[in-house]
Amino acid sequence: MPKSKKIQIENIEISILKQKKDDFISLTDMARFKNAEATGLVISHWLSTRYTVEFMGLWERLNNSDFNVTEFSNIKNESGSNGFVLSSKQWIEKTNAIGIISKTGRYGGGTFAHKDIAFEFGSWISPQFKYYLIKEFQRLKEEEGKTKSLEWNLQRMLAKVNYKIHTNAVKEFLVPAKITKEQENYIYASEADF
Repeated sequence: MPKSKKIQIENIEISILKQKKDDFISLTDMARFKNAEATGLVISHWLSTRYTVEFMGLWERLNNSDFNVTEFSNIKNESGSNGFVLSSKQWIEKTNAIGIISKTGRYGGGTFAHKDIAFEFGSWISPQFKYYLIKEFQRLKEEEGKTKSLEWNLQRMLAKVNYKIHTNAVKEFLVPAKITKEQENYIYASEADF
């Protein structure tokens, strides 16, 4: 199970999951900003707007080769009308969507959306919320970049130390005292290949 990270916006802790190299942000956590007791309704109201349906359809067409365009057209035609309600689960099941994930469970459950979609949801909540969401997300990515850079430098240093140990061992135990430079290079190369 992918490990989630968390960011803090307006005193609300928001989970971020890594799914196939993409970040998915918890819409359920974000919806607490509007209504902490009815997060599912908040998400459903957002999904039921014509603008959201069109945005979601565009995102899926650009990123999902298995997107059910026919079912999307039906949903799009109904969206915005009185009584039209769309849940994340219905959207996923009807259109074969990949931009939203609906997970069950008390811990780690909820509705998660690809960062592109989550930022759009943040706009719907409020411009201020979206701004803070983007800033916190960027901060998290910068921290991750620094960590990866440190890991890469550590691995590079270890490789350098191991190379020195290896070449010194080859020189001490495998290279005879009187050979040509070409023969010596061959011994080093064959050991490196090994």
